[in-house]
Amino acid sequence: MRITAAEITALILSIKVASLSLIVMFPPGLLVGWLLAKRDFPGKSLLNTFVMLPLVLPPVVSGYVLLILLSKHGLIGGFLFNVFNLELVFSPFAVVIAVSIISFPLLVRGIITGMESVPIELENTARTLGASPIKVFWTITLPLASRGIIGGAILGFSKSLGEFGATLMVAGNIPGKTQTMALSIYHAVQLGQDITVYRLVFISTVVAFIAIWLTERITIR
Repeated sequence: MRITAAEITALILSIKVASLSLIVMFPPGLLVGWLLAKRDFPGKSLLNTFVMLPLVLPPVVSGYVLLILLSKHGLIGGFLFNVFNLELVFSPFAVVIAVSIISFPLLVRGIITGMESVPIELENTARTLGASPIKVFWTITLPLASRGIIGGAILGFSKSLGEFGATLMVAGNIPGKTQTMALSIYHAVQLGQDITVYRLVFISTVVAFIAIWLTERITIR
């Protein structure tokens, strides 16, 4: 039952990708979560639907859309390839983009939950005392919403660790380059390597259990 070098590489890649994805997602997630939780504006329902759409769509559909957009003949990928000679598909960058798109709704949902729990009376009182909107956000809204934000970040990170469909579509399954833990399990199943599958499934389950437990501990407290 000894873990192999290839499995360690896949695990490290998964952690790196999930961490980078969280870093990339967090600033826009914080902005979108604040808008949806604290502001009313035309198109709010449409924005919320668009943000949450990856939770409902099959991941392979999201991956296919990304493949079209990011390929060197696509709208985004074509621009990057022609201007910077940068090809995104089947690269580690594509893995980060794929897992970010899929896990973004979970991060935003946690942020919304946290910010909606902050009493509006406290924010309004601070404004009447002369606090600017930015100061209200940093000194009242953000600290009081921190548990929900942290919970959303953990769930987003965990989803990034286990994402499969979109990653396979846009980044492929290249060992040492784009092969994450989920793709390693898929590869081992195809080869009939049952012991490897059991080992990787156990590791993935432990990581998922810890993430959900931490989220519950943080958000319920």
